Amino acid sequence: MIKNKEDHIIFGFNLYLKHIAGISEDIAEKLYSNLQKKEFKKGDILLKKGDVCKHSFFVEKGLLRSYMLDEDGKEHVIQFAPENWFIVDRSSVYFNDASESYIEAIEDTDVVFIGEDFMCHAAEVSSIFGRYNDKLLHNHIRQMQKRINLLLGATAEKRYLSFIEMYPDLLLRVPQWMIASYLGITPESLSRVRKELAHKNFKPS
Repeated sequence: MIKNKEDHIIFGFNLYLKHIAGISEDIAEKLYSNLQKKEFKKGDILLKKGDVCKHSFFVEKGLLRSYMLDEDGKEHVIQFAPENWFIVDRSSVYFNDASESYIEAIEDTDVVFIGEDFMCHAAEVSSIFGRYNDKLLHNHIRQMQKRINLLLGATAEKRYLSFIEMYPDLLLRVPQWMIASYLGITPESLSRVRKELAHKNFKPS
C-alpha cells in the first residue's frame, strides 16, 4: 500500500520508480520493461480464495479492492487500491499460504505484476529503492494497525473520517455498500453518519 499526496497524478510504474522510489531513469526503464502488465475489466478477479498469490499488484490506472467472505457468505472489504497503490495478500505471497481473500477490479484497471524477485533485484541495483521499500512495508504495517484500532474502538463517524483521509478521491468511485463494508458498519449506519456530518458542516447564510 502507498499513499502520497504528491503522487496522485503520476501514472505508470516506471514513473513511480523514478519519481517516488528514486531510481535513475535508465535503470527504471530497464526494470520496468521486464515486468508483466495486464488490463482487467470491471468485475474481473485477480486473486481467489484458495489460490497462492504470486505477485503484488501495482495499479497504474483504475481501482482494485481486496475482500474476504465470512461463513455466511458476507463480504468484508479489507483494502481499496486506486492509482499508484500496491495491493497484495502478504501472507500468501511471502509464506506461500493459500489466500483467504479475493482481489477484484472495481473499474477497468491496468495492473503491473511485481514479484519478490523484482523487489530484491531493484534493491540490489538501487540502495535508495531498498530503503524506500522498507519504509513502504513499515507504513503498510502502521496503516493496518491503525485500521484494527479504529474497528475495535472508534465510532462510525471517526471510521468514516479516517476513510476520507485515507482515500480522498474514492467517495464517488466506490459503491456505498463497499465503503460500509470497509468501515464494518451497515449501509444504513453509513447513510446516517453522512447526513449527520452534512448537518454539522451546514452553515446557513
